Amino acid sequence: MLETRQLSAAYGSTAVLSDVSIRFPKGRLTAVVGPNGCGKSSLLKAIMGFLPLTGGDVLLDGEPVAGISRKKLARRIAYLPQECFCPDYMTLGELIELAGYARYSLGGGPTERDRALYRQVLETVGLSDRAGFPVNKLSGGQRQRAWIAMVLAQDTDVVLMDEPVNHLDMKYQFAVLELVRDLVETHGKTVITVLHDLNLTTAFADEVVLLRAGTCIKAGPVAETITSRAIEDVFGLKTQIFPRDGRLVCFPERTGSAGAS
Repeated sequence: MLETRQLSAAYGSTAVLSDVSIRFPKGRLTAVVGPNGCGKSSLLKAIMGFLPLTGGDVLLDGEPVAGISRKKLARRIAYLPQECFCPDYMTLGELIELAGYARYSLGGGPTERDRALYRQVLETVGLSDRAGFPVNKLSGGQRQRAWIAMVLAQDTDVVLMDEPVNHLDMKYQFAVLELVRDLVETHGKTVITVLHDLNLTTAFADEVVLLRAGTCIKAGPVAETITSRAIEDVFGLKTQIFPRDGRLVCFPERTGSAGAS
């Protein structure tokens, strides 16, 4: 179980998170949703210890994350940032091998078990035939799947993803989120991901956290949390929300102000 208790964080003197208490259910896909600048990415960075806390705690199975060594934490939580980069010369296979660094012995490299895992994750993301390709030569959709393969290769129980479908077209948004969904259903991972699109959230997530101005407005199962009132409170937008084929659909209402004289 990963949870935050009264977590507050800041960049210098600028507070970005305030008194955030959230429990992320094990084996579930939780989407963190809210307007631009509300603290979604900052929440993931604070959980990982990349953003200094000004109050509260982050706990992993009851243990403060601040007291866990970076190498040990890398065996338990994988983190995919919003923007990922690698050198032009690096191949997909080399990138995947980097994911297992926390398991390697001092001066050692991947074991046979590690190599079998790497082959498996490349097959899972549909890139088995691209291991020798430079990562930066892959298409946008393939690169995003490559980063997800790296997360899988890290072989942790908890995965944090910051906007994994950013800059992708609709086809690849669904393809990538189906892979993320598979991390939960097939691999038993606990996944926490930042998303912008409410309809992608209702299509793929089990749980949702609604943030506004650095505070948690509402959190819980999607069906209980995504309501017209909650969306208006968080985004200042009126929506109609209705069930369709077993999931919720969010339909924003037009204000008509664009054509007003």
